[in-house]
Amino acid sequence: MKNIKLMNKIAACGTDIFDRAEYSVSEDCQAPEAIMVRSAALHDMAFNPELLAIARCGAGVNNIPIDRCTEAGIVVFNTPGANANGVKELVICALMLASRDVIGGANWAETLTSDVAKSVEKGKSAFAGCELRGKTLGVIGLGAIGAMVANAALDLGMKVIGYDPYLTVDGAWRISRAVGHAVTTDEIFEKSDYITLHVPAVDATRGMIRKENIDKMKDGVKIINLARADLAIASDIKDAIAAGKISAYVTDFPTEETLGVKGIVNIPHLGASTGESEDNCAIMAANQLVEFLTTGNIRNSVNFPAIDLPAHDGRNVLVLHANIPATIAKIAGAVAERGVNIEHLSNKSRGNNACSLLALAAGTSDEDIEWIKRTISEFEGMWRVIVI
Repeated sequence: MKNIKLMNKIAACGTDIFDRAEYSVSEDCQAPEAIMVRSAALHDMAFNPELLAIARCGAGVNNIPIDRCTEAGIVVFNTPGANANGVKELVICALMLASRDVIGGANWAETLTSDVAKSVEKGKSAFAGCELRGKTLGVIGLGAIGAMVANAALDLGMKVIGYDPYLTVDGAWRISRAVGHAVTTDEIFEKSDYITLHVPAVDATRGMIRKENIDKMKDGVKIINLARADLAIASDIKDAIAAGKISAYVTDFPTEETLGVKGIVNIPHLGASTGESEDNCAIMAANQLVEFLTTGNIRNSVNFPAIDLPAHDGRNVLVLHANIPATIAKIAGAVAERGVNIEHLSNKSRGNNACSLLALAAGTSDEDIEWIKRTISEFEGMWRVIVI
């Protein structure tokens, strides 16, 4: 029986994927082999030795200590694209909120007490705005969400340019050919009436919306940030709004600095807060965990490369290790020394991290497998050896 610990409420359509004859799924299980989490912070959590995987039901993994997980041989999964439609729809809403002071107007309308129709006609001009059609939207990050936003904006009559130096071939197929290609973020900053951010918060992107870059933007630019709060420097945003450089900033990550500022619309992190998104994320995370725990295959991990082997009658051995030359030869040599045949072998690396997945011949004894595991574990750069 494998234990799956839930750190948040996870949609039942996801947890129901686990066969209860093989898995125990609960919030209070002890010594879990896997964790499912949404927003709970795991940085201060002590991980039990049995823990093999953490699945984040969502795309962002800021609440998970990735480096510590890697060193412990814990595979961290996320669910890219599972909540993309929900976020895309909120981005379209944010574009509208940035264009027209709907919130201010609605709040003002609630204060009217008499002769409402006349008061509305007299006061509505204070909340007038502009239309999206014909305006240029700059999309920074063309992953699952950014691609959907770009295509939707075209349908709204906008001109769209996109920037993503890491765009894959598969990703490019998702984007309309009408989306223009920006080769630098400066091109986005200089040409866009609206800018929307769809990148993770990493060293290269934190603070990308700062004074130096805001100065390159059009006067009256509108910025949408439903990705992460620290992509923008709030004090620079506020200064630019006060100066009229930025006419609107819509964020899904309110902070003490952004609240109560005219020109800033604070949305309470609703990007993926739809029933459909939560269901999609839970299903995707659960399926990834089941596949990993039963085969060793890795899909959508943030700290190890994707790897898989075809089904076979024997057992799999997954080796998580540093990307060190000659490691594969050492692993294969250890198996050969024991007289065991490797039917399939796959090795993948990503930066400093690598994994090797071996399919051992059917009939390999438990004694042989334990010897192989123990021997490989002693090699340099080994983080974990997992027998499936």
